[in-house]
Amino acid sequence: MNYIIQESDVHLLRKTGVSEDDIKHCLKVAEKALEIALRTGASLDMETIGRGALFHDLGKATTHDIEHGMIGAEMGKERGLPPAITDIMEKHIRGGLTKDEACELRLPVKDYSLKTLEEKIVIYADRLVDIILDGIVAIKSEADAETGFVEILKNLPRYGKNEKTLDRYLAYHKEIQALINRG
Repeated sequence: MNYIIQESDVHLLRKTGVSEDDIKHCLKVAEKALEIALRTGASLDMETIGRGALFHDLGKATTHDIEHGMIGAEMGKERGLPPAITDIMEKHIRGGLTKDEACELRLPVKDYSLKTLEEKIVIYADRLVDIILDGIVAIKSEADAETGFVEILKNLPRYGKNEKTLDRYLAYHKEIQALINRG
């Protein structure tokens, strides 16, 4: 089933106070996540992917700090978003944190690791969109962001963050690209 981004959801982002730049990013992540999901050929919940991607940065209405995922998930729950979507919002920080990493970052101590392919696709799309929108010289097209993903993350620490985060992102890339390339 194809999923189309709903104008009412974009309106909710605006009404909540998310900036236009952050909304542009969220829309691009949603578009990219849906495109990647279709290319995998996997049986996926496209609404969860589209809405999870669109709302992943809802917490940026309040803060751009690392706790924006947790804050956004709470905001989403208050607004009646389903758990599959608020889980994406909460877990998207650094590609899904372990309990130890959450403790180190002074977030509520729990396992934020990604469990579903839908979650992984949204987080992968978020990282790709950061690369695409940042205007890295080597990236001439969106396809270049995917083909150069490993090299970019390894060579530019702002995308890989640290070794654990880098390893997670590279694993999502490998898993999703394997699904795309099997067909």
